[in-house]
Amino acid sequence: RSCQTLPVTSKETSVQVRAASEAGTQTEWKQDQRALDVDLGPLLDYPDVGKFLKRVEEDMIRELKRSWRSRAFDGFEVTREEQNPQVSCLHSLQYPDAVADHLQVTSVTWNATGSVLACSYGRLGDGDWSTEKSYVCTWNLDRRGFNPHHPDLALDVPSSVMCLAFHPSRPSLIAGGLYNGEVLVWDTSRTDDPLIGRTGLSADSHMDAVYQVQWLQEGPQSHKLQVLSVSTDGKILVWQMEKEGQLTLHNGYALVSQQMPSRMNKHIRGDTAVGVTCLSSSRFDPSVFVVGVEGGHLLKCSTAVQTAALTSMASSIPLKAPAQFTFSPHGGPVYCVDCSPFHRNLFLSAGTDGHAHLYSMLQEKPLASLQLSQKYLFSIQWSPVRPLVFAAASGEGELLLFDFGKSSQKPSLSIKQTSNEKPVYCLAFNQAQSQLLAAGDGTGVVKIWQLSSDFTEQGAREMQTLDELAGAVTD
Repeated sequence: RSCQTLPVTSKETSVQVRAASEAGTQTEWKQDQRALDVDLGPLLDYPDVGKFLKRVEEDMIRELKRSWRSRAFDGFEVTREEQNPQVSCLHSLQYPDAVADHLQVTSVTWNATGSVLACSYGRLGDGDWSTEKSYVCTWNLDRRGFNPHHPDLALDVPSSVMCLAFHPSRPSLIAGGLYNGEVLVWDTSRTDDPLIGRTGLSADSHMDAVYQVQWLQEGPQSHKLQVLSVSTDGKILVWQMEKEGQLTLHNGYALVSQQMPSRMNKHIRGDTAVGVTCLSSSRFDPSVFVVGVEGGHLLKCSTAVQTAALTSMASSIPLKAPAQFTFSPHGGPVYCVDCSPFHRNLFLSAGTDGHAHLYSMLQEKPLASLQLSQKYLFSIQWSPVRPLVFAAASGEGELLLFDFGKSSQKPSLSIKQTSNEKPVYCLAFNQAQSQLLAAGDGTGVVKIWQLSSDFTEQGAREMQTLDELAGAVTD
């Protein structure tokens, strides 16, 4: 037998273009333009002009150098962008349930992205604060279905919420302090049960209302969340998230009257606790912080202290005495203090005497004392983008914007937030969107203000002016 494949066939073909073409182009030829100079030369030849320029050359160079050293136009900016001279109200946010209960906005805070605003409701006037239910609400201003009367999240809290703080880098974490002394942490990304941590009520917790909470920077070796809280029971406590659902005491300080700096001892006697109402940490040295107290004093404190606090308050860890220096007091309790984000020695304070004080860390007396209200000043904060600008919230229902570059005594702008003179209790600049400023008031409304370019664009000599303010010597 035999077998073979089918015959192999092959075919050959080729292809080519049928025609080819070539094309080119160039500009038209023009005559040498230099030929025109021959015609115009006699008209442009002025011998007297050359002699004049040589004669005045030295004088002109001298004047140019003098103008170059001049400061006459410092701070003047040439810009072709349209300036916005107005400050307008973008949104009025309110939670109907809180308004129906006549609750007030006690705190406002922006998240790290600058798109979400959180506010707390409570009662700063009259009523049974400890048992009355309150709320924490959040609005996402960038959400498509944004409704100013319907928050994205509304949390029921069994006690009045006195303060809030969004985490500086984790957009969904909020810490809050309650009237009953508890500190809570919520995660807004968890819709089923946002509460992820609480201190509970124990010997370690505060025995009085928590008036401020603040997130601490996470250390290089530790990735655990830490929250600082202050209270009028005299304790400054650092809480750490050890496990899900529980905040445990990690560090603590206590202000005791007998351990206060000498100038303050003239006004306070005994070993009683000194009630802390507010706190601000230095942006340049996290170990340095300033606190305001119920007696009107401001104290410079340090976390590096090792001195034990002479207190009888129960605590699972030793409490330390942080006070190192005292400043001249306000005429009443201090409600708010804020360290400058642009200068290591400057800070602002506001209190029940209606005055805003500008202090240097290096001097006892204030560099400036500004009476901004006939009633209380509840909140004060530096602008995050303008070194010379700050905002204050008054008991007369006004939001005040102050610019040291324009005046050292009068506000640049006064905004009437409430029509019935209900107080403005809190305010917060938006760190990510510098044109936005939020303020909450006694009517239960949070207003979002859009600032003009005057308050958001830094001038040429602002830092120099700020250094001059800090270097002033008080009598």
